[in-house]
Amino acid sequence: MKLSKSIFHFLSLALILSMIMMSCDENPAIVTQQDLLPEAFGVDIPSSISDQTLLGGRTEADTLSGNQVYQHMNTFIAIGEGASDIVESIILAIRVHNIESLQVLSYQSDDDGRIKNMEVLENVEHEGITWEHQLTITDADSEANADGGKAMQVFWSSNPIKGIAIIKPFNIDRLHEAGAGEAIYRVDYSESGELGYDSHMEVSISNLPLADPTIDQYSMQTLRMFAGRKGDVVDVYGNSNHPNAKFFTEDMGFNWAFTASGSHASDVGAAEVGLPPSDLNNTNRTTLLEDYSIKNVFTRQIRTAWPSATQSMIDAYLHNTDAPGYFDGNGFMSAGMSPGAGWGALATRLKALTPYNPLDISNMVVTFK
Repeated sequence: MKLSKSIFHFLSLALILSMIMMSCDENPAIVTQQDLLPEAFGVDIPSSISDQTLLGGRTEADTLSGNQVYQHMNTFIAIGEGASDIVESIILAIRVHNIESLQVLSYQSDDDGRIKNMEVLENVEHEGITWEHQLTITDADSEANADGGKAMQVFWSSNPIKGIAIIKPFNIDRLHEAGAGEAIYRVDYSESGELGYDSHMEVSISNLPLADPTIDQYSMQTLRMFAGRKGDVVDVYGNSNHPNAKFFTEDMGFNWAFTASGSHASDVGAAEVGLPPSDLNNTNRTTLLEDYSIKNVFTRQIRTAWPSATQSMIDAYLHNTDAPGYFDGNGFMSAGMSPGAGWGALATRLKALTPYNPLDISNMVVTFK
């Protein structure tokens, strides 16, 4: 399965945004504000469940390898984590340049050569919360457009640390992000503990441009992911929507729904993945991850596509789709049976995690204030 190239363009935005801040010649003298702004704006996810390069699993010709089953979950988790890294770079630029003391300024972007307007406000209400600060950057010549030319909005407060960052790559850099179209992503971050975690984040990405399905039928349109850290353990769940995806039959349009839990200290993880239809309107964990588990979906489709296939042939091919899957720092280890107590504890945590409603994710649209 391939991913739309535009997804990976997002992961370079940290550098772009830092350069944007550095190009503001009108800024006052630099005054570092180490205490005002948060040091972090995201949850660091163990590599056992987020590393795109991990190898492992059975590779016999008649068996779907564990890496094939889970590598895309790792990729989607890594994309969500990368989005939070970008926001942390934004916060770093804000801290270094003390822009929270500014009201309005204009500058020419070093990236696309266009004029950008920046506004910083205090005590702003958004979504029922009063935030200490709001930063907004717009593409000046696009402010009459339907999106107001908005490139970025960041809302944040310091006690407790909470924030929202919303970014539209096209309005940040018209030259290098022309292929991003109407894509927008959002990161919500909190250290207030309201969900029982030491810190948590939620990443939402919508309006990703779909690839030509004859070239890449698995390109992603939307993604939403939650990650919560408690001590050294991180729980993750979420969905990505792939409206052109097909597997063994002509059935088209699937969410990649997943739950995962990993430990930083031992670098091990456990995960479950389901493939519910994109238009499924359901929030039940059993439905999303058991009825529509990869094993059940693939079994049904293989029986439809190859009626002569025996159950033993199907079971052999889908050996590594038994849930949950288990991982260490080198990648996939086993399916269905825990390698040890450390993994078993993580598998138990999965039972409390449920992906989002597939229909909600398929229809999700991220917007600015």
